[in-house]
Amino acid sequence: MKILGLDSSGLVASVAIVEDDNMLGEYTVNYKKTHSQTLLPMLDVVAQMIELDLDTIDAIAVAAGPGSFTGLRIGSATAKGLGLALKKPLIHIPTVEALAYNLYNAEGIICPIMDARRSQVYTGLYEYVNQELVTRKEQCALPVEELAEELNRLGEPVIFLGDGVPVYKEKLAALITIDYSFAPAHVNKQRAGAVAVLGCRYYQEGKTETAMEHQPDYLRVSQAERERAEKLKKEQAK
Repeated sequence: MKILGLDSSGLVASVAIVEDDNMLGEYTVNYKKTHSQTLLPMLDVVAQMIELDLDTIDAIAVAAGPGSFTGLRIGSATAKGLGLALKKPLIHIPTVEALAYNLYNAEGIICPIMDARRSQVYTGLYEYVNQELVTRKEQCALPVEELAEELNRLGEPVIFLGDGVPVYKEKLAALITIDYSFAPAHVNKQRAGAVAVLGCRYYQEGKTETAMEHQPDYLRVSQAERERAEKLKKEQAK
């Protein structure tokens, strides 16, 4: 089984190819670049380096949200375009679950946090049971204070990771009363390798979709949509 993984849900752009239990190649960049300009060129580089014929992949796993609205649209469009061109199925991977998968078999609660702006984070709670990733709280958007309250109530050690950590690290330190830690740099951001490996599991479970069926999970409406709704509301109130 050969799976192509794509992740452009946040600041990181990442492409990976996994075949069975082997990571054939991964290209991950966390820098101020526009994903629309980098994702396909990154795939081209990986394909050339490992002499990959894209027709030989079985499916395309894509980090489908939540995350940056622009990043998700770019990842979705790239995956859909490749799926249609190659006639391959897509695998819809929750971004937060893929982040948690970076910390394979870690002890305690794994809590990915992505900056959702407006003092909120995209998050979820996970743990490993018998070496299997188990979801304790489905991915959602909520205020940092509410997340801290829930973690304190659970009373278990927690590991934080994700691009929300540098944004909310000081606030978490002031709010959290349980044992906590932060994942190290090599596993604390999105990686297409985790998306691809999860994609292998999803593929075996029959969790695929067509390119036409795929839609990102935004969880919230975009700022532009909020502003449009507010403008319409004001116009209707006149």
